Amino acid sequence: MQKFLYITDQNENTDHSFIGPLFEKYLNEHFHINIIYFSKSKEEFENIDNKKFIIPIKSRNNILDELDKNNIDINEYEYIVVRNDTSILKEVLGKKTKDGFKVGFRLSFPKRVAKLQIDEANNKKSFFDVLNNKIQTYKETSLINECDIFLPTSRQMRDDYLKSVKTRTFVIPSAIDPDVMHHNVHHDGEEKRFFYAGTLDKLREFDTVLKAFSDINNDKFKLMISTKDPQYANEMFEKYPNLKDSIEVYDAKTKQELLQLIAKADIGLAPLPNIELFNSSTPMKILDYYSSAIPCVMTNNENNASIFTDDESGWLCDFTHDSIKNKLEYIINLSKDEITQVGESGQRRLLDVRNYKRIAADLAHQLNIL
Repeated sequence: MQKFLYITDQNENTDHSFIGPLFEKYLNEHFHINIIYFSKSKEEFENIDNKKFIIPIKSRNNILDELDKNNIDINEYEYIVVRNDTSILKEVLGKKTKDGFKVGFRLSFPKRVAKLQIDEANNKKSFFDVLNNKIQTYKETSLINECDIFLPTSRQMRDDYLKSVKTRTFVIPSAIDPDVMHHNVHHDGEEKRFFYAGTLDKLREFDTVLKAFSDINNDKFKLMISTKDPQYANEMFEKYPNLKDSIEVYDAKTKQELLQLIAKADIGLAPLPNIELFNSSTPMKILDYYSSAIPCVMTNNENNASIFTDDESGWLCDFTHDSIKNKLEYIINLSKDEITQVGESGQRRLLDVRNYKRIAADLAHQLNIL
C-alpha cells in the first residue's frame, strides 16, 4: 500500500473533528497513513504504532532532519501533505526530487487574514500589517504553485485569498462522519433550547444575535453558550439584563463534552457577519450540530445556500437584527416535531454532500491520477 505523510500544525492532544475521521480513518482505507503532531512537553521523538509521529515543538523548524534522525525515510512516501504551515512546506519542497514524492498543501482556514480582520475590528490594524500580508500571500502563492495539489476548504477560499494559485485544486470541506451520529436528547421542557459553540469577539458581532434574542416578545427559549472565554461572555451578557434567566454558559473542555451539550439542545446557532472570511467555508460548528441532527440557524450566503434549503433542512437569514429576530420568533413557534424534521433533513443532506468517507475516496482518486 502506498505511504502518505500528513504534517499537521496541531498539538498531540488535539481532538480534531477533521483530521481524525478523514485522515486517520477513511483515507487509511486507501493508503498507509502517518500523521505528524507536535508536543510542547515531550523532549524526544515518539512513534505511536507506526501511525502517529509526535515531534517536540523545538524541532518544528527542522522537521525533516528530526524524521531522518529517527529512521523515517521521507522518500518512502508517495505523498506528503502539509497543513497550513508554509515554512514546513518550503522545507518539504526543498527535498522533493523530479521522480520523488508528490507534495500537497492543505489550507484549512486563512488565519493571517482572520487576524487582520480581527485587528481591524479592534482598531489595531496598521499599514505594515496590510503590507506584510501582501508579501506573505505572494510567498505562499509561489510555494503552492510548486506543489502537485492544493487542498483548500473551499474553492471560494482559494478565489478570495489566493487568486494567483495555478496548481491543481481539490476542495476538502468540513464534513460529517457517517459512522458517528450522536443521539439527540429530547428534554422535557416546553422551551426551545438554542446552542452556540465557539468564539465570541467583535469580528463575529454576537451582540447582534443577543440583541435579537433580547427583543423577542416570548420567554419560551433558553440560550446555551459554550465558549473558551466565559468571563468575556458574561461581560457581554450584562448589557442584556432581560436575558439573565435565559442564558446558560458552559466551557466544554473536550469534543465529547461539547457534543454531549449540543445533543441536549433543539437548535444550533451559526449566524456570522456576511464577510469573505466567514462566507468562504462552512463553520465546523454547523457540522457538529447536524451530527446530532440539531438543525441550525445560519447566514444566508452562497456557501450555506448551496447545501441547505431554508425551512426544510436549516434556517437561513441575513445577518441583521430584524432578520435574525424574525427567524428566531418563527422557530420558537414551531412544534418540536417540526424542528426535529428539519434537523433530520439537514443531516441526510450532509450525508449526501459532506461525507468524510466519500471525500476520502474522491481524494484518493485525485492523488492516484497526479
